[in-house]
Formats: sequence, C-alpha cells, structure tokens
Amino acid sequence: MRGLRLAAAAALSAGLVVSSVSVATSSPDRSARTSTFVSTVRDATRPFHSLATAKRAGYTTVLKTTTGQACITNGAGDMGIHYVNGALLGDALLRIRKPEALMYEPTPTGKKLVAVEWVVFRQAWLEAGHTGAPRLWGHRLNLVPAGNEFGVPAFYELHAWIWKANPSGMFYEWNPRVHCP
Repeated sequence: MRGLRLAAAAALSAGLVVSSVSVATSSPDRSARTSTFVSTVRDATRPFHSLATAKRAGYTTVLKTTTGQACITNGAGDMGIHYVNGALLGDALLRIRKPEALMYEPTPTGKKLVAVEWVVFRQAWLEAGHTGAPRLWGHRLNLVPAGNEFGVPAFYELHAWIWKANPSGMFYEWNPRVHCP
C-alpha cells in the first residue's frame, strides 16, 4: 500500500499530462468494437496468466484496503487481488495494452488472472485541462472519490473482466463469480 501511495503522490506532484484515449473503428456495431477491444486486451495480457511473468513486467504492488485487505470483496461480488504496476500508474496515461492493474482470483491451485483495470488520478486529469471523465475504447471510467477504501486520492477507473465472465457485465466493478477467501 505504501508503494501505491508513493506512486500516487509522485504522479500528482509531478503534474503529469494525461492523454485522452480514443480509438476509432470502422464498424459502427458496438459488439464488433467490444470484440476487438477484448481481443486486443487479451493479446496484451495473455502472458500475465503467469503471476511470475506479471511481476517481472512490473506488476508487483498488491493493492490493499486501509484495513489491510488484499482480496477486494463486497456484497455485490468480489474483484480479487490487484497487482499494480507503479510505473504505469505514475505516468497517468491510459494505454489499452498496458492496464495499470491486473486482478487475480485466489484459487486452490494458485492465483488466476480474471480481469484488468485502468486507472487515472482525477487531479492529474483535471490539471491536464480535461473536463468530464476519461474514456477508453468508448467506455467512461468511473470516479472513485477521495476517502476511498484504499486511502489514495480520487481516481478514475475501468475494470474489464477479460478472463472471467461477469454476469453483471464486462465493465461492472464487482463479479459475483469471483470469490475471495
């Protein structure tokens, strides 16, 4: 958690410029765009089914709540354990092929990659002159206000359940099929 807070502070104090990410496709069909999105993210994150590979790629900080909980859970479902890449978090950019966090579900045979998450700190987004929430591949990121359960400044986030289906929707925060111990 300390590493995440340091990365957050560094990103905010550096006043980094944040890019708005917009990807155009030739198909007006939303399902075709979503299919392309899923394929792109899966291709980029496939190697991270191996947690050791993910750690070598910089996903080393385990995000924890202020109470020390690593496997994020609530009544609507769970998220799993977030492994954050501090270098990606610190630059405050959204890149489709490099999400800031990978989410793993603890299983009896080890941790299983289930989803990815993009994160942009709100202050950096506003300081870059943007209005409204950032969007990635046509999806608006959700605002998590300051005073959140992670103890970090306000940020925008978008989950994508790329590796485990979510009956609540691919971009819904909580997945009732993911279980924390």
